[in-house]
Amino acid sequence: MDFLAPTTWADALAAKAEHPDALPVAGGTDVMVEINFDHRRPPALLDLTRVPELREWAPEGGRIRLGAGVTYARVIDELGATLPGLAMAARTVGSPQIRNRGTVGGNLGAASPAGDSHPALLAADAEVEVASVRGSRTVPVAEFFTGVKRNALAPDELIAAVWITPPAGPQQFSKIGTRNAMVIAVSAFGLALHPDRRAVGTGIGSAAPTPRRAVAAGEYLAGELEAAGLWESRGELPEGLAVEFGRRVRDAAAPIDDVRGTAAYRLHTLSVMARRAATWAWTDYRSAA
Repeated sequence: MDFLAPTTWADALAAKAEHPDALPVAGGTDVMVEINFDHRRPPALLDLTRVPELREWAPEGGRIRLGAGVTYARVIDELGATLPGLAMAARTVGSPQIRNRGTVGGNLGAASPAGDSHPALLAADAEVEVASVRGSRTVPVAEFFTGVKRNALAPDELIAAVWITPPAGPQQFSKIGTRNAMVIAVSAFGLALHPDRRAVGTGIGSAAPTPRRAVAAGEYLAGELEAAGLWESRGELPEGLAVEFGRRVRDAAAPIDDVRGTAAYRLHTLSVMARRAATWAWTDYRSAA
């Protein structure tokens, strides 16, 4: 197996163009496990840890441009208040060692249905910036996942960054696992209130072939809040509304039975997490008045 170690972004793109079958490595928290267990044997590894541009983040045009190599630990420490939903998700990832190595870009590249960052990115309407020697483009995160562990990258493209708008309202993230740490999600849910445009963002993890939104559920909740004048009044969220929202999130999922949990359990947990996330986020929204 060849090992490619570029030290600049330009060199990384050139290496990927020359070796389109090279497997990119950011933190290595997924890739090295697969290689160690002989589940994957790529012809080449493209190490991106020496590319400083990928480890940078900055506000640009009202959004945060988060370099693909920014670790979960830095998201928590440096962006916890700016990107609260993503930071909540980052806190549930693995262990301190994993959070110090793992990256949001690497999580996206792996495109696992159970990726911890995905529900938060979906709820926040994030965009993925991808690049090659041919140029760069952005892909809405909802269109980035194309199948089980498959993404929208062309063979010569790499993930450069993620673009996320800081929220105008509260965000929440919930994850169900067999324990609180070092666990792959049985199911996960992210929610973002967007009071500036009277919208509700959602993200479902580990309960479908790809991470996905519960679009109809979000539109239902946003519409009911609008019809009742609750966006303006910030009145109490009716319990029945939160329960129905949870049901509609459940209906948007398409889980399977596997070693981590049954499809029925995943559906139940999603309805509970969505109801709680909506209630918690709305309580935060009311208290911010």
